[in-house]
Amino acid sequence: MNSFKDSAIPLLPSERVDDLLTHDLHIIQSDEVFSFSMDAVLLARFAGIPPRGRVLDLCTGNGVIPMLLTTRTSASIEGIEIQPRLADMARRSVAMNGLEERIVIHEGDLRELHTVAGYGVYDAITVNPPYMPLNGSDLKMNTHQAMARHELGCTLEEVIQACVRLVRTGGKVSMVHKPQRLADIISLMRQYRLEPKSIRFVHPRAHLEANMVLIEAARDGKPEVRLQPPLIVYNENNEYCPEIMDIYFGAGEGRT
Repeated sequence: MNSFKDSAIPLLPSERVDDLLTHDLHIIQSDEVFSFSMDAVLLARFAGIPPRGRVLDLCTGNGVIPMLLTTRTSASIEGIEIQPRLADMARRSVAMNGLEERIVIHEGDLRELHTVAGYGVYDAITVNPPYMPLNGSDLKMNTHQAMARHELGCTLEEVIQACVRLVRTGGKVSMVHKPQRLADIISLMRQYRLEPKSIRFVHPRAHLEANMVLIEAARDGKPEVRLQPPLIVYNENNEYCPEIMDIYFGAGEGRT
């Protein structure tokens, strides 16, 4: 694999290339458009991913989750992103790392992907969707940032509808979201035949309430949900806890 320093992949003025953890991967970022955060990294580790088959990442942004998943599976991985600028960043990052044979990035609307890809064709789906519903929030950010954070391009219900169209029976759907939306997530998943199977809350510190939730569901699965141990990010010395250090810098492959 060629280092990004020797790559001919062009960068736009606002873009930079960052190392992607310790996986010998590099990713194009832009604070003006999109930069991935911890939620994407935790989802890529939490998700139940098959060793082979087809995996899809919805709302893929700059492609960080598909790239991280290549370290866990030999499956064919796809991502879909509605914003042309972000889809282009994702494709260039894939090319920069020589992963064109492993990852395909689609530019388009996730609500329409089934008309091209077909129904029930993916073994697993990951999604880090926009968290904030449109309820009169003050959208002072630029269009790229607003679409990444607010339900401008798709609602939570539309994301879940897309998942159930695209994943096979028994296939897994893994999502990261805000705990405040958990009741909505579970209700909508069950409405659309996705049965929640595993839930894990992420707490910034042990004494603080959760600020993220990871949830995995199986299409047409039997009712049975397990609460995983809480994941604590920082210890009392304001340092990453051992499990976070392992997720970011360790050699572990996470749960399957």
